[in-house]
Amino acid sequence: MPRCRLSNAFLLATTVLCLAFIACSPSQANDRQTATIKTTQGDIAIEAFERRASQKRPAVIILSGSKGFRSAAYDNLAQSLDKAGLDAYLVHAVSDADLTAIGHAKGAAGRIQYYTSHMAQWSAAVRDVLLFLKAQSPEDRKIGVLGISLGAQIAITATVNRQDANTLVLVDGGFPAGYSQSVRTIPPLLIVWGSEDRVFPVSMARALSEQAKSLGTEAEFSIFDGGSHDFFLKPETPLAKQAHKRAARFLAEQLK
Repeated sequence: MPRCRLSNAFLLATTVLCLAFIACSPSQANDRQTATIKTTQGDIAIEAFERRASQKRPAVIILSGSKGFRSAAYDNLAQSLDKAGLDAYLVHAVSDADLTAIGHAKGAAGRIQYYTSHMAQWSAAVRDVLLFLKAQSPEDRKIGVLGISLGAQIAITATVNRQDANTLVLVDGGFPAGYSQSVRTIPPLLIVWGSEDRVFPVSMARALSEQAKSLGTEAEFSIFDGGSHDFFLKPETPLAKQAHKRAARFLAEQLK
């Protein structure tokens, strides 16, 4: 979505939110700073981990799985990104109402049907947030997107064939079921996967890596032995810590 097509209301909202973040940003990125942004898809909650500075640091948008941002692992991940010199933003593209609906869906088929019917809306909201974060800096602020499980599906749908995101990290998730759009470009990519993932097998990750490379994308692939589908979100576990550091290192290399 080109910037010139954003509504005046959207631009005003992003300006106000920008000022709010600047006012409340701590000198250390230790606590979640919450605000709401008005996007073309409605209000989206954002929790920011950013430092007060004269110049904005590179940013990472984080997109959760189908259980939202309840896990303390998201705070751990934000601290890993902070140590790497990056600001982190938990973007609630999947709203509380969505999480409730997903929780009440009838089995995997019901959840997939819900994801399919909402994927375009979620992806468009993420693209709006990308434009907002870029507008926070007079210079070209580099931004990465990291998605986990359902968040990975949203992340790749929002960023393929576009120039908004500078890099992409997918954790135990890729293109959503039934995705049929032509894929011409994918941002520089890191794929993080648990070897024991029973939701999305490692073969899916390998196929995604090969697809990205066939398009000329710089793609890296890290398998974590013994990791289940949710290993990345198990706070303070050795495997999660290793994966967080791996993602932070890749993002820092791509965004600085």
